[in-house]
Amino acid sequence: MPVRLKKLIGTVLLVLLVIVYALVATMVAVAQLAESSAVVHLIFFFLSGLLWILPAMWIIKWMVTPPKASRR
Repeated sequence: MPVRLKKLIGTVLLVLLVIVYALVATMVAVAQLAESSAVVHLIFFFLSGLLWILPAMWIIKWMVTPPKASRR
């Protein structure tokens, strides 16, 4: 797969990941944390704010790996 195409696909995936992840994290917070204290909210948003990095790292790693023919 050409590098430009991989970067385009990766960029679109990253944008979609951030949008979907933010919506899901917000929906979970609204549904589950309505009666919780501010400390619980802080911990939830801190952890959920860091958790999206894992799939984003995988997408970025996939984007920058060279094609199989030029890996040597």
